[in-house]
Amino acid sequence: MKILQLGKFYPIRGGVEKVMYDLLLGLSEAGTPCDMLCASTEEHPAETIQLNPLARIFVMPTQISAAATKLAPTMISTLRRIAKNYTIIHVHHPDPMACLALFLSGYKGKVILHWHSDILKQKLLLKAYTPLQNWLIKRADHIVGTTPKYVAESPFLRKVQHKTSYIPIGVEALQPNAEIVARIQAGYAGKKIVFSLGRLVEYKGYAYLVEAAAALPDDYCVLIGGKGPLKESLEALIVERGLQNKVFLLGYIADEEIPAYFAASALFCLPSILKTEAFAIVQIEAMSCAKPIVSADIPESGVSWVNQDAVSGLVVPIEDAAQLAEKIKQIGEDPVLYAHLSKGAKRRFETLFTRAHMVEVALDCYRQVLQGAEE
Repeated sequence: MKILQLGKFYPIRGGVEKVMYDLLLGLSEAGTPCDMLCASTEEHPAETIQLNPLARIFVMPTQISAAATKLAPTMISTLRRIAKNYTIIHVHHPDPMACLALFLSGYKGKVILHWHSDILKQKLLLKAYTPLQNWLIKRADHIVGTTPKYVAESPFLRKVQHKTSYIPIGVEALQPNAEIVARIQAGYAGKKIVFSLGRLVEYKGYAYLVEAAAALPDDYCVLIGGKGPLKESLEALIVERGLQNKVFLLGYIADEEIPAYFAASALFCLPSILKTEAFAIVQIEAMSCAKPIVSADIPESGVSWVNQDAVSGLVVPIEDAAQLAEKIKQIGEDPVLYAHLSKGAKRRFETLFTRAHMVEVALDCYRQVLQGAEE
């Protein structure tokens, strides 16, 4: 068995490419040869990266960036050349370039389609891409999502439920630096830290978290890590509500410091409001640190499956600042509830969301597809 992960970008920045990269590492370290073919981003040079004896990354040069996708035409010629070397091509969606490359590759082997999310925002892209997307759905021998809820409720997958399942995203448990944790906690001494992390964009719902902060007692503070186009409007809202001493926009947080912010916090809050938030890896990172989560019940999204209500955290309706504040206080003021959710978060992480478990489920999926071909 030899696998090719197909799609998205290098260097690794977003959630989809992180899943690809972690599968690449996990599968190869478990003894299954696995490569990755992707487009470059951030002007990264075209190159072949040998990660270990069983894993390579083929980075193709991006020539055009449009509609939130990268066009790297050499992906097509490269895939045509190497496709025959692989037992299974595991293509990650949404990525029109990867789909086009597969369509033109002449590959006759087995295809796993990893449906990370629907195309939601890029309406013109979806209109142009729909025939190719329909081909990919039909071509796939099996389709996996990241949660059972998302694949069950995606309007694009309603007619193919007979060939769907899911592979929960898995990560390595965060390893916070104790000195950095102590420094962060000293900076907000006497405060219960509510942490959130993500790009400052509309679907993340940070305006509702800022509004919720106004209803929190003075011994709470809200730290929001990340940068994005809504920075100025959120800063203005913080000033307007007089929350300069309670809500702090941290901007970019270095990778080595992120685990410490999770560890220093009392709980994690994910106020996202749109289905664009399909899974939220930050939730399972928080769980790996045994942190309770307050998240929103986004229609058709898998977010509230990841954070199970009353098990790993509490779930509130979307766009409801009052409920966000209420549930944050409920966790923060009840030591018994806090301990229950903390243990539940850690247990749920260890059961469902480790990298080892993700790799194990992926291998089972591959074996079942190949067994079906033999039968």
